[in-house]
Amino acid sequence: MRPKITFEVNKSKFKKELIDSMGKLNDHNAFKRELTTSDNKNLFKEFERLKKDMIADFLRHPITKEIEGGPMSLNTSGTLGGYGNLFSFIGFEKGSRPISPIVALLRQTNFNCSRMVRGVINITVEIPSADQIFRATPLPWATGISWAKRIEVGMSGLGMYMSKDSKTSRSGTGLQSSKNIRGGKFSNTQYITAFLKKWQKEFTKLTGGRIQSL
Repeated sequence: MRPKITFEVNKSKFKKELIDSMGKLNDHNAFKRELTTSDNKNLFKEFERLKKDMIADFLRHPITKEIEGGPMSLNTSGTLGGYGNLFSFIGFEKGSRPISPIVALLRQTNFNCSRMVRGVINITVEIPSADQIFRATPLPWATGISWAKRIEVGMSGLGMYMSKDSKTSRSGTGLQSSKNIRGGKFSNTQYITAFLKKWQKEFTKLTGGRIQSL
């Protein structure tokens, strides 16, 4: 289940004529896109802007950019000490788009508002949970393990990873040795969990609301 950010919004924050019409119709679908604060901020448009900004921010993340770069990218994230790249180290299939399932989930982020009850409207933003994203990002060779989660907690095998062209390689540019051939270890870094927490806060600022566990 996706977490929900719920705002309890007092009617004093909205234009009087809009509130009057809401009270008469009380149709949340009818006024969802017209919900405008007293300072002329259309909440639905602000939500759509934030949603686009969130996805753009995710696509700018160093981990995302490196994996999107495919098997010929550089280790710009620094997770492998500058050697090889995440695409071939993780072992993605050449031509695959591992980031696409995450973007698809982020695009499902949704905005809803309730009927008015005693002058209060509940505005709910639903966003993917970290667990949802982890379930959608299995390792190519171990489906019960999330590569996105391993970015945060660490991955083994860097000492046996060889970055080289190979027709037998899943990615085309990475192989695994039967023994350690170098020192060093994977540098885990913040990724999905921190990203979602950041954007939960951004959506909360939309109306000065609060986050509830639903």
